[in-house]
Amino acid sequence: MRLSIERARQIAVMAQLLAADRPTDLVDTVRRQVFVQIDPTSIVARTEHLVLWSRLGDRFRPDDLAQALFVDRSLFEYAACIYAATDYPQLRPGMEAWPAGTSGWEDRVREWMKRNAAFRAYVLDELRRRGPLRSRELEDRSVVGWQSTGWTHDRNVGQMLEFLSARGEIAIARRDGQERVWDVAERVLPVDAPLLAPDDAARLKAERRLRAHGIVRPRSIAGLGDLGLEVEVDGTKGIWRIDPDLLDRPFAGRTAVLSPFDRLIYDRKRALELFGFDYKLEIYVPVAKRRWGYYVLPILRGDRMIAKADARTDRVTGVLRVNVLHLEDGTNADDREAAVDELASLGRWLGLDDVLVERTVSGAA
Repeated sequence: MRLSIERARQIAVMAQLLAADRPTDLVDTVRRQVFVQIDPTSIVARTEHLVLWSRLGDRFRPDDLAQALFVDRSLFEYAACIYAATDYPQLRPGMEAWPAGTSGWEDRVREWMKRNAAFRAYVLDELRRRGPLRSRELEDRSVVGWQSTGWTHDRNVGQMLEFLSARGEIAIARRDGQERVWDVAERVLPVDAPLLAPDDAARLKAERRLRAHGIVRPRSIAGLGDLGLEVEVDGTKGIWRIDPDLLDRPFAGRTAVLSPFDRLIYDRKRALELFGFDYKLEIYVPVAKRRWGYYVLPILRGDRMIAKADARTDRVTGVLRVNVLHLEDGTNADDREAAVDELASLGRWLGLDDVLVERTVSGAA
């Protein structure tokens, strides 16, 4: 089967819930995306909030997310991502096998946990007895310190909590600002959910990821196998696989401002192949070497990426300030107006009075 590049893009947009028919339910929106990545950078807003606003619109409030995570427990945090509680059985086999690889780092983790077995037992006992607790409320009783050339060096309580979380033995019970508050898994996660065999969980995860992306390269999803339909896409080389449920669905688009971590454009190679969209998050790029800016928001219109907005929230003046609006090649005045209108919608949702575009640059470069 052969698809036009436009139809391939439409399938990707519909799969990511960015078409005109917006979703209406928060938990279902997270579930249909498989996960929503967490990132605390809030030059405009936290990435998980931007991702959910891009789908749900003004009906979404960050307090709703906190309610679902920490009160209703219909969502949960794991590995810096948010998942639906109903998806816990798919993740559990991977948690129990962690760390499953044979790299030097994974061997170091296993050895460190083995030598610090008493430290692990102390942390779990304290959480059961006194939890939920912050990391600073636990003593460092490690026998061997964690060795690293980075910021985790000798941060032994933090590393123990991270490793126990990766194994699904503990979980984030709530947050106090940016600070995580931990508890044993049985008080946070639905650990009494039915168990899945590892192979069944892996296949279900592959099905879900294909459905969430709509169109993928076969090698981009572990365990994809023969799932979906095999297609070729005009203007690209090689084989893709698509979710057959989206093949004949009619498309109606809209304009959406995206997080830099949005799954529609997170795979930079795929974004370039399907959308002709060259993009890189430049937070860690030296100022002199940045092409687009510090925290740049991609902007979608219909099935085309039309702009990148180097934006920040200016609470002093009550303005969403766009230092530069980079228009993509082939865009026009209507595209610019649509981009600015959607940035203004974002500003209003953030409680700002206006959007100020200081400079517009035409062309992807």
